[in-house]
Amino acid sequence: MKRHLNFSLKKYNTFGVDSTAKEFIEFDNEEELLDYFRNNFPEKHLILGGGSNLLFTGDFDGTVIHYNKKGIEVISENDYEVLIRASAGESWDALVEFSVHNRWYGIENLSLIPGTVGAAPIQNIGAYGVELKDCLTEVEGLNLSDMQKEILPADKCNFEYRSSIFKEKLKNKFLISAIVIKLSKSKKLNLDYRALKEYFHGKNIDDIDIEDVRNGVIAIRKSKLPDPSELGNAGSFFKNPAVNINRLDSLQSLYKDIPYHKIDEKTYKIPAAWLIEKSGMKGKRMGNVGVHKSQALVIVNYGNASGKEILEFAEMVRRAVYENFGIELEYEVNII
Repeated sequence: MKRHLNFSLKKYNTFGVDSTAKEFIEFDNEEELLDYFRNNFPEKHLILGGGSNLLFTGDFDGTVIHYNKKGIEVISENDYEVLIRASAGESWDALVEFSVHNRWYGIENLSLIPGTVGAAPIQNIGAYGVELKDCLTEVEGLNLSDMQKEILPADKCNFEYRSSIFKEKLKNKFLISAIVIKLSKSKKLNLDYRALKEYFHGKNIDDIDIEDVRNGVIAIRKSKLPDPSELGNAGSFFKNPAVNINRLDSLQSLYKDIPYHKIDEKTYKIPAAWLIEKSGMKGKRMGNVGVHKSQALVIVNYGNASGKEILEFAEMVRRAVYENFGIELEYEVNII
């Protein structure tokens, strides 16, 4: 365990915002966590992974908890599938790379998503037609309400679109130490997402393997999304809004080209990026903050913008969309 006071969080958030934590504690294993929380319980605390889905709008006057333990292990397998446990401090993409290298199918579409394994269940990460909930079997961790180790099966995690029990009811009350996922040993590729269809256009699916999919996803992401190490960002800043069929019909009468994705018979999702672009905000810049020129869902820090500046700009984007479409965008990024 390592304890730091007045600790800079600039390297611990992908926006590169300069925020200071009153206290920052790093833990290397569950035993350290248990010992600490049974003897000290900080009234104000934040569980921080890679900081790839949050925005600090000021200094954090409390204790930041950072779990470092890494590791990937196979806990069981048969001829058809494999169960893998990955520690929370492990890089998410390292887990994907490990799986692809072993030709185990299920998370290759989630390649190059930044952040740690422990952060993945919190917002039920997803991309290119796949979500973590599709393969996750359980989440292991420490329940801070009773200081006991606990295992939550996937069906108790309340997974929804970019949300889970860890983002709502158990926010900062459950410290994830590891996850267990189930992957297939049989070839099962998900290439239904439009960007992947376009990338592999003209190719026979029998000639496409798991490494091709990973490479394709990486190429697509790099072409559309800025590298946080070069341009501060937290990926998609907004969620894609859901509307009912009546609202969709109304919008279609005004915008014949409006894209949408059917969720069920009554619910449809509209790409927030399309709404932002149609509102004239794609590529818009204000000082050191702006909407990325290639991906309207991404707000970027062009220099030394503060978290407050970024949030003010995000609110301006929301207002523009509401004024044009009457739709209120929700933040996907966690505002601290």
